[in-house]
Amino acid sequence: MALDPATFETLIPSRFIAFTFPHPSQPDSLLRVAVLDAPIQPADSPRVAAMFVPEHRESDWIFSTESGHFQLLLGSSGISRLILIGNRPINGHCSPIIYHRAINHDSNGLELSLKPLLLALSPKSLFENGIPEIPILSYEDNVICCVVVERCVGSFAGEMLVEDVEIESGSDVGECVKREFRRRLRFKRMPNLVQTEIRLVPGAGTGSDRLGIGEVEFRPDIEVLVHPYLAPMVASISLISSCIEERNQNGFRPKALCLGVGGGALLAFLKTQLGFDVVGVEADAEVLRVARQYFGLDDTESIQLIVGDATNVMEKIAYNANGHNLGYLGVHEAENGSYLWDDKDLNNKFDIIMVDLDSSDANDGTISPPLEFVQKHALLAAKMLLCDFGILAINVIAPSRSFYEKLINEFREVFHELYEIDVGNEENFVLVATKSPTISCISDCENSFLNRLRLVTSGAYMDSIRKI
Repeated sequence: MALDPATFETLIPSRFIAFTFPHPSQPDSLLRVAVLDAPIQPADSPRVAAMFVPEHRESDWIFSTESGHFQLLLGSSGISRLILIGNRPINGHCSPIIYHRAINHDSNGLELSLKPLLLALSPKSLFENGIPEIPILSYEDNVICCVVVERCVGSFAGEMLVEDVEIESGSDVGECVKREFRRRLRFKRMPNLVQTEIRLVPGAGTGSDRLGIGEVEFRPDIEVLVHPYLAPMVASISLISSCIEERNQNGFRPKALCLGVGGGALLAFLKTQLGFDVVGVEADAEVLRVARQYFGLDDTESIQLIVGDATNVMEKIAYNANGHNLGYLGVHEAENGSYLWDDKDLNNKFDIIMVDLDSSDANDGTISPPLEFVQKHALLAAKMLLCDFGILAINVIAPSRSFYEKLINEFREVFHELYEIDVGNEENFVLVATKSPTISCISDCENSFLNRLRLVTSGAYMDSIRKI
């Protein structure tokens, strides 16, 4: 069915339209054109921009879904309408088996040929001062090549994929650019957000550093943290390092509760590098299956996994352990209750609770933690589960400063002290809440746990913890 040209004369908040258009230089090919209007329109003159999809990434959810398009629009400050243009994706899951980034791809000819189309897709108000120039935005990331390892569907997470990627790192001034190999977990509902990322190393017997994705078998390296906010979360343990050291000296293993498992990188690190017993709560059993198969998560010893809603499970354990009735809280039994502890274990307290949860609605943008976790009854449940010196560390992605300030105020009403760690990527913060004042009863030089923590994190972020 032909589109009415008048359709695009006005801006309609959140309207999304996708259609095909003949390729101007390839008569037998079609382009996919997608037009998305911002959910909130500016009071002044609108701004329209276009973006060309990188060649061979047309099937990537970032470019082929409305939610991915929406995230690209949110990342383009001040844009009222974003037009995406790319080759029509090949039927099926993925175009080439292995994507390789194009070198010196010249799209100037295509831009010139499609200028009339871009003008036709612009609102009438853009022409008040003559024929406008439509800026062409470029999509840039550090991916050199990638291959999809598996696609699957979870009951809660929905469609997800595991992909191996080769990336550039060390691109800051004065640093040598080097190649690294990573494995990523992404969800279709939030395609622009990497849920989990771990480092890959060539399997035994490879011996060459010149082999790439698809040319060699890789294995997960769970001894390092590469996801930007995980190292700061782990660094927060330094606030109670003397208490952890005392626990170790008395023959007890420290305990961690991780709300949100994903690929399990944080859980595996806490167990293997810092000697924690870890309990992880994940809403989707299929995510846990992927974590075990592709991300090196081994829950056979010192790691226990629970399937269920993280907030509900936390409240159930906390209020059961403290002898309260759960009915008035509306707390439901976790999915697959057989994963829950025996009653004799419910009185256990945790030294740390680490929260890595995000909103499940892409239309809200990326928000972490979800609003339901910030309710007072949820925060009180977290406090109940902490031992006297325990801490709560949360990955925070705030859509606005007001959201972050409201978050801090909610935490102040429940916890004793608050600390902040700036991850440094202009997106994430780590918020740390303590149940009681932080004290140090063991000198740093005698604190073997602190020395171990500094070693396995390279000391990163431990000196960046700021009391707020």
